[in-house]
This record gives sequence, structure tokens and C-alpha cells, in this order.
Amino acid sequence: MIGIGVGLLPGIGASASNLLAYSAARSASRYPEKFGTGIPDGIIASETANNANVGSAMVPLLALGIPGDSVTAMLLGGLMIHGIQPGPMLFTANGQLVYALFAAMIVANIAMLVISILGIRVFVRILSIPKPLLLSVIMITCVVGAFATNNRMFDVYALVGFGILGYVLYKLDIPFPPLILGFILGPIIEVNLRSALMSSQGSALPFFQRPFSLAFLGLAALYLLITIVLSARDAMHRRKSSSEAAYLLEQERSK
Repeated sequence: MIGIGVGLLPGIGASASNLLAYSAARSASRYPEKFGTGIPDGIIASETANNANVGSAMVPLLALGIPGDSVTAMLLGGLMIHGIQPGPMLFTANGQLVYALFAAMIVANIAMLVISILGIRVFVRILSIPKPLLLSVIMITCVVGAFATNNRMFDVYALVGFGILGYVLYKLDIPFPPLILGFILGPIIEVNLRSALMSSQGSALPFFQRPFSLAFLGLAALYLLITIVLSARDAMHRRKSSSEAAYLLEQERSK
């Protein structure tokens, strides 16, 4: 549901839905401390949102002509090269194309399911590769991908710098998802906030007067309150458990 919801919002992309789904799974988990160690719960949550985002990102592209992520942006460019303008009139002017896209996505999902089921035994064998060799290949691939995006070394330096930053945060036990979410969603929020304030001539009252914006603000406040309450409750449980353990240890020593 998170992947579908984020995919319906133009211009956000799958990265945000993956991180939001990961954060939601971690918040709802009974063992959040295991997240970040390769636990299947986090992998399944993020990949499920990633797959769900693909289909829903087509909705703003076909209905409004606004790409939902980088993949649909490329698809938009391909359609425009052939003289096809996505939007409300696409369904009447090029109905056959729209249904062909629907059929292609259905076939692609079925094919992905079959390949995943049949190839899972082969894919798992990747884990048998020695870790130094596997990590070296992954590092080289990341560097090549970072350089190939804009053909400049600055992106490679940024990759190395953020890798070092991530290692430091990992050692300090600081969670990654809030930082990455802020990095990805920050510019999008700023642009839309400026646009909204320009429309309201600098007044923030419409955010609290419109039902949709008020509902989203209320949900955000409720989520923040629930997170604080759950964190406080977990801290109390940990403190109580440590106190009980210290008391039992003292009793054992006295005996």
C-alpha cells in the first residue's frame, strides 16, 4: 500500500517508497534492533514497495502526463518522440496503446513471478561467493554507476564521502532511514512548499483550511505522537528489565 500510494504522487520515485516501507516495517516490528543486519522483514518490505511503485507510477504518467519516477520519465520521452502526448486525451486518442501497456505490465509481472520461483535456487548461490570478492565487485559497480550518471568524478567523490559518513553513523548507532528520507524528500518538499506559499501569497492558513492538507498534517502529527509514546514505552521496559536484572544479580551476589 505504501508503494502504491507513493507511486501515485508525481515526481517522488521508488526510493522514497522503499525507505518509507522499511521504516514502517521497522516501527511495527517486535525486534527493530535487528533491522540493518539483512533481516528478511526489511528486505521484503522495501522490495514489495519497490514493485508496487512501478505500476502505480504509470497512473500519473498516463492520466496527467506527469512522470512518477525516473523510469516513467524515460517512457514519457519515448512516447513524445513518437508524437504521443500522455494525458487525459491519451485514452481516447490512443486507446490501443494504453491497453497494450496494461497487457505488457501484466505479462511482465507474471514472467517475473515465474522467473523468481524457478531461479531462486540459482540466485541464492550468489551468497556462496566469498565476501571480499562480492563486496569488491559491488564497490566497482557502484563507482562505475556513479561516474556514468553525469561523467564526472565529483559523483564518485560524493559516493566515497557518503560511504564514510554511513560507516560513522553505523558506528554511532544512528539510524539511516530518517537521514536518507530527508535527503530525498527535502528538495521535493521545499519546491512544493514554495509553490503553495506563492499561491496563498505567503499565508500558511490554507494548509489548515483545506481538508486534504489538514488530514495529512493530522496523520503526520498522530504518527509522530504514536512514535514518541512507543519509544518512551520501550525505554521504560528496557529500564525496568535492566533494573530487574541488576536486582537479581545483587541477590545472587548476596547469597
